[in-house]
Amino acid sequence: MTSMFDAVVVGAGPNGLTAAVELARRGFSVAVFEAKSTVGGGARTEELTLPGFRHDPCSAVHPLGIGSPVFGTMPLDRYGLEWLHPELPMAHPWDDGTAAVLARSVSETAASFGPRDAGAYRRLVTPYVHRFDSLVRDFMQLPSTALPRDPVTLARFGIDGLPPSTWLTRRFRDPKAPALLAGLVGHVIAPLDGFATSAVGLVFAAAAHAVGWPLPRGGSQSISDALAAYLKDLGGAVHTDFEVKRLDDLPPARAYVFDTSPTALARIAGLGASYDGYRYGAAAFKIDYALSGPVPWTAEAARRAGTVQVGPTAGEIGTALRQASSGTAPDTPFLITAQPSLVDPGRAPDGKHVFWAYGHVPHGWRGDLTDAIERQIERFAPGFRDLILARATAGPPELAERNANYIGGDIACGAARGLQLLLRPKLSLFPYSTPHPAVFLCSSATPPGPGVHGMSGHNAAKAVWRRLRTPGAAAAA
Repeated sequence: MTSMFDAVVVGAGPNGLTAAVELARRGFSVAVFEAKSTVGGGARTEELTLPGFRHDPCSAVHPLGIGSPVFGTMPLDRYGLEWLHPELPMAHPWDDGTAAVLARSVSETAASFGPRDAGAYRRLVTPYVHRFDSLVRDFMQLPSTALPRDPVTLARFGIDGLPPSTWLTRRFRDPKAPALLAGLVGHVIAPLDGFATSAVGLVFAAAAHAVGWPLPRGGSQSISDALAAYLKDLGGAVHTDFEVKRLDDLPPARAYVFDTSPTALARIAGLGASYDGYRYGAAAFKIDYALSGPVPWTAEAARRAGTVQVGPTAGEIGTALRQASSGTAPDTPFLITAQPSLVDPGRAPDGKHVFWAYGHVPHGWRGDLTDAIERQIERFAPGFRDLILARATAGPPELAERNANYIGGDIACGAARGLQLLLRPKLSLFPYSTPHPAVFLCSSATPPGPGVHGMSGHNAAKAVWRRLRTPGAAAAA
């Protein structure tokens, strides 16, 4: 090790690795320290069930990854990252065997909602699809890391996106469009009537049309491995199996960047009650399956989709989200499911499949949602249970054990509701800075929030390199 690093990063998730890369390619000396034996955080791939079945313990499908402004500036394809697109990004089946779909085509998506709502959907999303690159760049660099490049589109998006999603869905006359949009909001475990939840649904929908909802070949670990390999080629170092309990455990550096929860940051850096007001939200209960064949969805479209939302109605989805957020495990959970081996058959032995599903449960819940999840899948895919070769379940305690950022099983690293959906981890123009002048936060507890996109790391790195370029910036330890 060098005697003094410019920056030390704690945590080798996508945001921590991105922050390290951004600093390294600007000439700063960087080292990353990770408590687990492999890099990845929420972007890992493991054999959780049976040999030859490669599962993603957390994230699997990455619309914000392929659309990430910072990933787009990196040569990650040279380090093995290859995006695979399913025939349909997402399907949303109904009890009658039909399905709403989120297709690459706006027209195909609109048609699946029925003739009375097709025009309303096209009018809603088309302006953002055509300007997606500038919109996502401006949206993901808020609040103050850069001036908007397309302020007109961003302002229009604010008008549509800041109200609750329940307002947005009033534009539609039939149930399928509101249900699909409600499911999109459910990806951040936010109650449908919350502030700015319309923005969540719009971003996910526009991403599907503009860049797709792809999966990385080989699993989400490919994203993390590509970032780590690029960092090493830039001269950065990655140290695994290195748990950090206090700043003194780390080598001297001019700046310390934490891809951790605010709670862990405060404990390690000795910041006391600095983040006591930060709230953690509802949790996930996730099951990874090894299957003997593809999921037998009744709806044909669901058999072609990389992601399948299981609701079906906006009312049922809203009830499940409210229950989980208020402390009750839903009897009829809203599910997000993924079918990686449909597009990446190498993830399972010949003819076999990997599949995962998760529902929402209260923070820190210790029950078992397996039966409720499988009853919901059987409702739309009769015979599903007959295909199960093995399952690996992970409730809130197990998710928190896999990733220390998932406090109480909260995979968003903080409640994505109210002002905290956009203003994380506290109301501040400088969310990546902390009370310690040489300590910074870069996890998904900072804007733009959850997702494997690296933009929290990119935005934090900006704050760090501005400090490092300040004459006389001293060592923190």
